[in-house]
Amino acid sequence: MTASLATVAYIGATILFILSLGGLSHPETARRGNLFGMVGMAIAVLATILGPRVTAAGIPWIVGALVVGGAVGLIAAKKVQMTQMPELVALMHSLVGLAACLVGFASYIDTSVQFTGAEKAIHEMEIYIGILIGAVTFSGSIVAFGKLSGKIGGKPLLLPGRHWLNLLGLLVVIWFGRVFLQAHDIQAGMLPLLVMTVIALLFGIHMVMAIGGADMPVVVSMLNSYSGWAAAATGFMLSNDLLIVVGALVGSSGAILSYIMCRAMNRNFISVIAGGFGTGGGAPAAAGGAAEQPAGEVVSVSAAETAEMLREAKNVIIVPGYGMAVAQAQHTVYEITKLLREKGVNVRFGIHPVAGRMPGHMNVLLAEAKVPYDIVLEMDEINEDFPDTDVSMVIGANDIVNPAAQDDPTSPIAGMPVLEVWKARTSIVMKRSMASGYAGVDNPLFYKDNNRMLFGDAKKMLDEVLVALKT
Repeated sequence: MTASLATVAYIGATILFILSLGGLSHPETARRGNLFGMVGMAIAVLATILGPRVTAAGIPWIVGALVVGGAVGLIAAKKVQMTQMPELVALMHSLVGLAACLVGFASYIDTSVQFTGAEKAIHEMEIYIGILIGAVTFSGSIVAFGKLSGKIGGKPLLLPGRHWLNLLGLLVVIWFGRVFLQAHDIQAGMLPLLVMTVIALLFGIHMVMAIGGADMPVVVSMLNSYSGWAAAATGFMLSNDLLIVVGALVGSSGAILSYIMCRAMNRNFISVIAGGFGTGGGAPAAAGGAAEQPAGEVVSVSAAETAEMLREAKNVIIVPGYGMAVAQAQHTVYEITKLLREKGVNVRFGIHPVAGRMPGHMNVLLAEAKVPYDIVLEMDEINEDFPDTDVSMVIGANDIVNPAAQDDPTSPIAGMPVLEVWKARTSIVMKRSMASGYAGVDNPLFYKDNNRMLFGDAKKMLDEVLVALKT
């Protein structure tokens, strides 16, 4: 394949990637968007392998790597449960960062292409920045994987003087960057490059460890952005235009998504990076004030009573959360929805932007269960309908339906937009216990007069509700 033909293929792949991002903006077009992305990547890989920069001797190695990587991806796709998607995404981000680091070191020690003067300085700066971004992405994503999978606690690790430590690390990185650019040979430049890499790895660990569990959806989108910039940096190091463009697309879209997530939580990006929000412990909030001890009594109901309320309702809004994902209850939810709609009940779903552990987590689960896209609505689309709703049913969600966000200015989640389920005639909250959510904040919704609690495993309870509805 000539260089011109490879460039045309890259342009075609770029267009397909842009169409892919556009398709992923809505559930109804997400499958088509994924298809565009896969076709675009296939074209990009083939154009690279068959292009003028790859020799015949290197093709067997590349094909072998493709077979190994494809096999790992295929096995992961078949074995990983939908509830494990957030940690899988974080793990994939780490691989992008690792690739950027390895490509950076390989480009530095590669003597087949010689640069002089300004070109040498620019190339070495690309290597330095590429490895820096890649190392931060790699270690940060590994920690995010640990938090999302439960191997690392969700409570933020706030070291004394952590901001000063970060500033000191930045100054050291800048200093060694100067030393690196002034090095006269590979041996002299390797030491500052390794020191910077170690500092970047430690910074990635420190940064994500300091972020609370309630901010993890933002962290996932933020790491997605970092992985894009790491890919773009790799493109600069390899002089690959497609990698630069695609990396910039992913980096910018991830940054925009992070901004949207922060707005949905009434947080700013700097406060997320600073950490401190969310304990991840799932324990009841500590007593010690009126705001922490909501007034009222908790009224529990059985699955049969829940089924009766749903049967008598005309309008029902279901609000899914991470508890539904953990219980793998989305298929039973669909069966209940299908049965109620057949009985003439208007059933819809309200989705909070940060429900679950990654952006779009609930949408993915409901799509897997074949829930119709047209009844799955975003928070802004459905919030005004709760006063006209007979039953609002919360399945494993907590912080995103907490009225303290509106009523208690001293609450850690004050100002966070929430789904106003308590405005329905009756709200039913499904939970295993009275434990607080991922933010570690008690929920006054549980004690409201029109609220009922259905305790137990979501899958088990919903199965009982389904049986009761059929009788």
